[in-house]
Amino acid sequence: MANMINWFETIDSTNSEALRQVSQCDDFTVFAAKFQTGGRGQKGTKWESAPGENLTFSIMLKPKNIKAQDQFVIAQVVTVGIKRYLNESGVESTIKWPNDIYAGDKKICGILIENFVTGDTLSGSIVGIGLNINQTLFQSDAPNPVSMSTITSVVYDIEKELELLSGGIKELYKSADSSLSAPFLKELEMEYMDSLYRREGFHLYQQMPEGEVFKARISGIDSSACLILEREDGGVKRYSFKEIRYII
Repeated sequence: MANMINWFETIDSTNSEALRQVSQCDDFTVFAAKFQTGGRGQKGTKWESAPGENLTFSIMLKPKNIKAQDQFVIAQVVTVGIKRYLNESGVESTIKWPNDIYAGDKKICGILIENFVTGDTLSGSIVGIGLNINQTLFQSDAPNPVSMSTITSVVYDIEKELELLSGGIKELYKSADSSLSAPFLKELEMEYMDSLYRREGFHLYQQMPEGEVFKARISGIDSSACLILEREDGGVKRYSFKEIRYII
């Protein structure tokens, strides 16, 4: 079954368009734009993308079987789906907790997820994705961007690539939203963990805002999606998003 993809030449934000159409669109409807005038990243940051060169799109999800307490499954589905797609395209990548995608020490993809909860159920998610495809020159002060084309020297058809990428994510999502999903979710969690950036060894981190710099290794992720870090002295602490910064 083909993915429902709505393409726009120019739009303010595909996440905003998905929100405007939330009541009338089906589960797994995709809104994509050649250019966004107000594309957003995490915590209100701006996402740089040259017109027509990258993938900037949002997926409207309306799950039926995912509980509110398990909403991090959406991040796992999307990040694992993107990592698989990149690896199949010849780009080795990892998942930088919680939901950035890195090629080496450079950021190739950013993801913004807005979840909607009704009672104890995850009633909807808008997943905004910015994946650098063909852009090779970045003008913003983003610290470490890279694109697929920079790595592979291939110029891609972005509409074709979106079909491939969204199809892979959809397959994972449908398995995760199945009423018989428990074994699949365990496998997905393991693949997410195995795919983490800096999964092995001790690395530098900084307590935020602008606090202590220390060495630690990833010990795991808890049920609230917090990152568990173990320091060299054996001390273990959990960090929620934006409480810790990777020193790269």
